[in-house]
Amino acid sequence: MSIDGEYDYIVVGAGTAGCIVANRLSADGKSRVLVLEAGGKDNWIWFHIPVGYLFAIGNPRSDWMYRTVEEAGLNGRSLAYPRGKVIGGSSAINAMVAMRGQSADYDGWRHLGNPGWGWADVLPAFRSIEDSFLGDSEHHGIGGGFRVEAARLRWDILDRVRDAAIEMGIPATPDFNTGDNEGAGYFHVNQKLGRRWSSARGFLKPALKRPNLRLETHVEVQRVVVENGRATGVTFIKDGRTHTVRAKGEVILSAGAVNSPKILQLSGIGKPDWIAEAGIETVLASPGVGANLQDHLQQRAIYTVTGIKTLNETYHNLFGRALMGLDYAFRRRGPLTMAPSQLGIFTRSDPQQARANIQFHVQPLSLDKFGDPLHTFPAITVSACNLRPTGRGTIRLASDDPAAPPLIAPNYLSTDDDRRVAADAIRVTRRLMRQPSLASLKPAEYLPGPEVGDDDEALAVAAGNIGTTIFHPVGTAKMGPDHDEMAVLDPRLKVRGMEGLRVIDASIMPTITSGNTNTPTAMIAERGSALVLADRP
Repeated sequence: MSIDGEYDYIVVGAGTAGCIVANRLSADGKSRVLVLEAGGKDNWIWFHIPVGYLFAIGNPRSDWMYRTVEEAGLNGRSLAYPRGKVIGGSSAINAMVAMRGQSADYDGWRHLGNPGWGWADVLPAFRSIEDSFLGDSEHHGIGGGFRVEAARLRWDILDRVRDAAIEMGIPATPDFNTGDNEGAGYFHVNQKLGRRWSSARGFLKPALKRPNLRLETHVEVQRVVVENGRATGVTFIKDGRTHTVRAKGEVILSAGAVNSPKILQLSGIGKPDWIAEAGIETVLASPGVGANLQDHLQQRAIYTVTGIKTLNETYHNLFGRALMGLDYAFRRRGPLTMAPSQLGIFTRSDPQQARANIQFHVQPLSLDKFGDPLHTFPAITVSACNLRPTGRGTIRLASDDPAAPPLIAPNYLSTDDDRRVAADAIRVTRRLMRQPSLASLKPAEYLPGPEVGDDDEALAVAAGNIGTTIFHPVGTAKMGPDHDEMAVLDPRLKVRGMEGLRVIDASIMPTITSGNTNTPTAMIAERGSALVLADRP
């Protein structure tokens, strides 16, 4: 059947947000919904075995292979910037960590002029998307599309690091998702019985049984069609042929914090001088499109240890690898169920912080970078990231070619505050690794290295050398009040100055949440879908 024609809703992107939006908008069985996804189907085993992120990130089959520009704050380095190239988007290749952030994050959004986005407003949406192993409660829900479970393995080394955090005065916590995530404990994960549970599995695939929902993959969106100040459709290429589809209701961009602003700019919606440089005529001046990029930069400290098992030596032992495979095949347990990080620690970089502002991801393994083999020596990774960076970056078109990757400039460590928090985070890491619980393991700093001094400048330079993205880009089409000229969207996620066009994904965040961003993105999709349905004629 021809793709061309008219639909009630056109959803661009079948990532974390787009899968949920498609599910909700097609639930009435009547509204015709078309989903356009640039990636392919999730028909590869490593999309489903949790440890598959090691093979998916940095692989052109599953990752768009974006890179940042060379960053001054990273001492001239350019970083790989993974994004999921498949239905489910980055939820198909990410860390699977179920993390909402802090209640103050959302109350902050409301304070910035976004009614309906405070903690009390968003908590029902978090609960409704969730199917939690903790059961139905004030904080958690059951029956939703996102399965949340406890990790299916423990490591002695991680227990020892958790104990070290407690010795530092950081409280143990069984649940990071009650509005205050300060504490140390194991992450909860988006898995079901030892298999990754992406947004595609939880929301899109069940909805595809509906005759009113259509999914098209391997689609290259050219632009949003605008007529007389209204978005009326989308032009795209599939199998070498150009198609234009029309929307009776709305066009909804859910292509993510990198590609939603890119599509807006390709459509002539953005900062006029930016899009003019790419040879595109301005349709709607909106200077905030592609601005306000925020991301979590992690300082990946590595410590060698002795007298305790890590994944490094198990991975490089053929018998050990065979046992891991058997454990997964027969019990769906063991290292193949591992999220990239298992232990989390949320604390403050200095006592003056009003709430936890750094997050540790602790791993019983080490490697130079994702996609590289594990080290051959026993070691752990203790990554600390600044949860609320003050630096702001940009996403801009490289050219008017829709197939060209955008220019991604996160502007890491560009402010004095970010450099100070980075330095303090390394100090906290060193203090953590000196606690009595770890003393018998003789932890030795491999990165950034004992030769790096303890003064602010030396530590900030070291942070630039070992810092890397933790894959949390947000904010590039932020919502905000009418008086904020940089707010691309109103609080109902409508593009200001344009009828029939919304953005529903991580782009809409005015400020980044204090933790992993996949669960907040799913909440945004749930809330955004409800707004679309409430505004339906």
